[in-house]
Amino acid sequence: MQGQYRLGVDAGGTFTDFVLAGRDGKIRLFKSASTPQDGTRAIAAGLAQMAEELGRPVEDIVRDCDLCINGTTVALNALIELKGVKVGLLCTAGHEDSIEIRLGHKEEGYRYDADYPPAPQLVPRRLRLPVRERVLADGSVRQPLNEDDVRAAIEVFKREGVQAVAVSFVWAPANPAHEQRALRMVAEAMPDVFVCAGHEVYPQVREYTRTSTTIVNAYLSPVMARYVARIDDYFRGLGARGAVRYFQSNGGLAVGEIMRRRAVNAINSGPASAPQAGLYVAAPFGIDNIITVDMGGTSFDITLARGGQTNLNRNIDFLRHRIGVPMIHVETLGAGGGSIAHLNAFGMLEVGPRSAGAMPGPACYGQGGEEPTVTDANMALGYLRPDAVLGGAIRLDRERAVAAIRRGVAEPLGLSLERAAHGIGTLVNLNMANGIRRISIENGYDPRDFALVCAGGAAGMHITALAEEIGSRNVLVPKIASCLCAFGQVISDVKYHFLASAVMRLDEHADLARLDQLFSDMEARGRELLAADGFAPERISLDRKVEMRYQGQIHECQVDVPPGPVTADTLDALLRAFHARHEQLYTYAEPHNVVELVNLEVMAAGAVDKPALPELPSGDGDPARALTDMRDMLFEGDGPWTATPVYDGGKLLAGDAIAGPAVIEEPTTTIVVRPGWQALLHGSGTYLLTRAAG
Repeated sequence: MQGQYRLGVDAGGTFTDFVLAGRDGKIRLFKSASTPQDGTRAIAAGLAQMAEELGRPVEDIVRDCDLCINGTTVALNALIELKGVKVGLLCTAGHEDSIEIRLGHKEEGYRYDADYPPAPQLVPRRLRLPVRERVLADGSVRQPLNEDDVRAAIEVFKREGVQAVAVSFVWAPANPAHEQRALRMVAEAMPDVFVCAGHEVYPQVREYTRTSTTIVNAYLSPVMARYVARIDDYFRGLGARGAVRYFQSNGGLAVGEIMRRRAVNAINSGPASAPQAGLYVAAPFGIDNIITVDMGGTSFDITLARGGQTNLNRNIDFLRHRIGVPMIHVETLGAGGGSIAHLNAFGMLEVGPRSAGAMPGPACYGQGGEEPTVTDANMALGYLRPDAVLGGAIRLDRERAVAAIRRGVAEPLGLSLERAAHGIGTLVNLNMANGIRRISIENGYDPRDFALVCAGGAAGMHITALAEEIGSRNVLVPKIASCLCAFGQVISDVKYHFLASAVMRLDEHADLARLDQLFSDMEARGRELLAADGFAPERISLDRKVEMRYQGQIHECQVDVPPGPVTADTLDALLRAFHARHEQLYTYAEPHNVVELVNLEVMAAGAVDKPALPELPSGDGDPARALTDMRDMLFEGDGPWTATPVYDGGKLLAGDAIAGPAVIEEPTTTIVVRPGWQALLHGSGTYLLTRAAG
């Protein structure tokens, strides 16, 4: 760090989290209510809290920050709520309906459901306009671009008041000339309209994926541009000495200009920083296989990192829209502290995805909520302090929680309060465990080989139960868990992803010179952009990957490519790695089958100096000094109630060990240590929870 501070701002749907990391290793957490209509208001509220605590003017704090980093749900919320801009599509004639046909695909679980509604379309049929042109797979032009079709489409777009235009022609990655010309024509005729083309947004094969990704980018970019302009102007007005950095879905930082043009890269901006933060807090323990779970008020986000590398996804359906660009793989569930417990049409108990949100919130908030939630169940089970105060304003009310559970679950099902509350907790835990299995087992990973990293204010009460369910032996709960994603932003590097296609058989006739040139061009572009960002050559790293498949397959496996010139030795290494990865994913390999290469990818990263973790003073291992209460708690549905010690996390010292059952109360999270578990506080400010053998 060059400045005195580094500021991370994670603008969520309900709360905006702030992490102010100091050069001295001190990490301060702040929260303010999010203001979706104008994000600068929430940021101003958070900065005011910092100014009060530090006794310094806001302007001085901002000027002393070497980086101000913003993660935002603006693009995600616009996509969820379908509040993007009006988009028109220029496509190859005959392909106007490809985004609606969706390769004949239905989401898993609905494949045979005739009543399942079609996916929402961001471009209505009347605004998907055909252009007569045709480029072949080898890049040759079969039919020249019909510019009259483009001009006619432009007139329609003008009449319709289109605010963004997406251009996607067949085989444009092989020869983008037609897309480039159409792009120029639209930009000249409609200078106030945002325009993007498939060969820029997603320069790889697969016409449906490229078209869908380009449409999503056009739909969101004007919304993101307005947000970025406000944030940039606000920080500039406070005297920020560098450009604000924005967090991307690929786990890296970028300047506002990139985000204005590529809003599709910001869809998972918030939770995408979780794996970096998880790896950072796990490093002092020598752990590099982690599953980070972030449980807030509404959702439960899961990410995975293996061998110190975050898990990137491409070509996925996100909110029923196909996205091709690399994104941190985030599994999101409607399972948070505010998730509502209810009886379904069959009279069975379900938890979520509907949420009480922050207003009215759970019944125990006393703000008018009457339906039982996960937070109410945790209160009824004794995990939360009955008179706890949230955010300095909300005093929890156990009687309201108990009444809601009795009325909504216990009495209709003929259960005791204890069994009803425990059932709510058990169901939400099972839902979350199933999400963890999807991100691990379904991708060829055994969750027992990973440590769970706890993030979010609500996760600490469920984390040991989750670990028991999936078989994880190590759990890490940092003191900064409630703002872990904001912390992930301040330790993340600047990243750029570059994509290309090169469909070829990987045999003795493979065009290795072409592959080498494609990689060299992408790497040169990455170095150029990072150098412009101020990174010296020694701070730049490059990572290569390819997508490969057996001939005849329609899905690919991603494989790492060793650095250096692409030679016959490189080819042999790729083939070995591909067969191994295929067997890991699908339990078999076909070493004698022909292998094809499809797509290439380069990730260029500029390393940012990381703020130091705090060093806690050491204790004698006895946590008695931090004991504040004994409270009856229930850990099993059939009882019994157990008198459980409660500890003040602020009074614990490094080396203190706490045997479960116990509860540790931190300022922004509560950690339940179930029977049979032990919590050990590390000097870096992270609790290591382990389960007793046997």
